[in-house]
Amino acid sequence: MQSRTVILGVAASDSHAVANQLIAHTLRARGFEVINLGTCTTVEEFATAHQAHPHAEAVLIGSLNGHAFEDLCDLPAFRARGLLRCPVIVGGNLSVGSHKHSADLDRLYALGVHRVLTDADDLPAVLDEAARRRAGEAPAPDTWAAASSPVAAGPAGAA
Repeated sequence: MQSRTVILGVAASDSHAVANQLIAHTLRARGFEVINLGTCTTVEEFATAHQAHPHAEAVLIGSLNGHAFEDLCDLPAFRARGLLRCPVIVGGNLSVGSHKHSADLDRLYALGVHRVLTDADDLPAVLDEAARRRAGEAPAPDTWAAASSPVAAGPAGAA
């Protein structure tokens, strides 16, 4: 049986490592192979890792400094070149300031982010959902945004 693989890292301008390590530990305990790129990871580094691990189920990007949008601005170009084809799931503190707005999430979805998580505990369920979609057991990827779940779902394209 092939293990389930995810690519994990923290956005390019962010050096917060604790949540990254906790998520890696949690996913490994659940049987995932975690390719952990660590902190300050560029979109290019995520794409390179995906090329090395094309069977990866998702790229998981954490950001706590509030600059996720700026760090992921290159995402559409890498997607357009076919260098990052798996779902991109983002979580953490995704905008600067104490008041969060849905427009902050909309900007991430517009870049090609598939899901924004507000709670890391939801990650295993989201990965299971993505696996069901790949297996054809759930609605087509373009309807992923319409899924009802406790996480913020976005309108990004096919997985």
